[in-house]
Amino acid sequence: MLYLILYPLKDLWFGFNIFRYITFRAFCGGALAIILVLLLGKKTINYLKKKNFIQPIKKFMPEEHLKKNIPTMGGILIVFVCLISFLLFADITNRYIILGISFFIGFAIIGFWDDYYKVKRKKGLEIKTKLILESIMILLLVTLLYFWAENKQLRGVTQVLFFKNILLNFKGFYPVMAFIFMLIVSNGINFTDGLDGLAAGLIAISSGVYGVLAYCGGNFKIANYLNLLYIKEVGELSVFALILMGACLGFLWFNAHPAEIFMGDIGSLPLGMMVGYLALASKQEILFIFAGGVFLLEFLSVFLQVVYFRLTKGKRIFLMAPLHHHYEMKGEKEEKIVIRFWIIGVLLGIIALASLKIR
Repeated sequence: MLYLILYPLKDLWFGFNIFRYITFRAFCGGALAIILVLLLGKKTINYLKKKNFIQPIKKFMPEEHLKKNIPTMGGILIVFVCLISFLLFADITNRYIILGISFFIGFAIIGFWDDYYKVKRKKGLEIKTKLILESIMILLLVTLLYFWAENKQLRGVTQVLFFKNILLNFKGFYPVMAFIFMLIVSNGINFTDGLDGLAAGLIAISSGVYGVLAYCGGNFKIANYLNLLYIKEVGELSVFALILMGACLGFLWFNAHPAEIFMGDIGSLPLGMMVGYLALASKQEILFIFAGGVFLLEFLSVFLQVVYFRLTKGKRIFLMAPLHHHYEMKGEKEEKIVIRFWIIGVLLGIIALASLKIR
């Protein structure tokens, strides 16, 4: 909004010209998100406690992980802060921003609904209902992204790792591939939200990586230099990505071990979906192997555990799935697991960015 209001006034004062730069608005948006979360964090925690929005204790958890009287639905704060920052610093006429904000709100509503039922009725949405709602939203998102593409010739393609000038073109099957991709990403991120600060830290890392990728893909000179697909309007998503990153970093102040507040589905669901959306919009789905590698490991640990359990009628690969609980069961401290997973996330993020030159 500031871009639309202040940039046209550049002739009155040259200083307003700075709002045309995506990098300036991205850094300002990210910084504002951090500051707002820090300012509003304590008040949000007190409010959620007063309303008795306390995280229900799950049955199937390591004993060390059982935590009582911690408020949940902290994602309300993340969503609120992100929306304020999006509206102020992103170009809200950009098609990718319009889609991003719309579905960010949509997934937050599903997450709120699920969390509210968990707190008030001690049981969230039925898994089937939740999956149907998520699937409808994802299907709508990938379809709109496909048919509202900036460049019609690029709407079915994705970029390949380590090879320049090679693209995979799924043509009309792209929405199907994108739908499966989003289901894997969203579930992987949801599984990761199980230890203090783990999901928030890793989402911040992935958002930062995709912020750089979106900026490179939307900048004609950089995209040509790195042999990336040039998608003019997608550069604006770097503002979106850095705001997500800033909100998660601010939230870590209160969510780091020992957590004073939990994110809940109202936070993990929209944040997770938006990381997947950043990958789709920037045509960097395959790079998610690195940019979101830890989320994939978490997803695979659950998937393999379930398949192996059913095939062997009761045997397990891991002591407990997702993967972070396996290490908890082996006696590792929660904070050590979280920091090590962050380190792996940063390392994979660096590899993702370095891969742009390895072509």
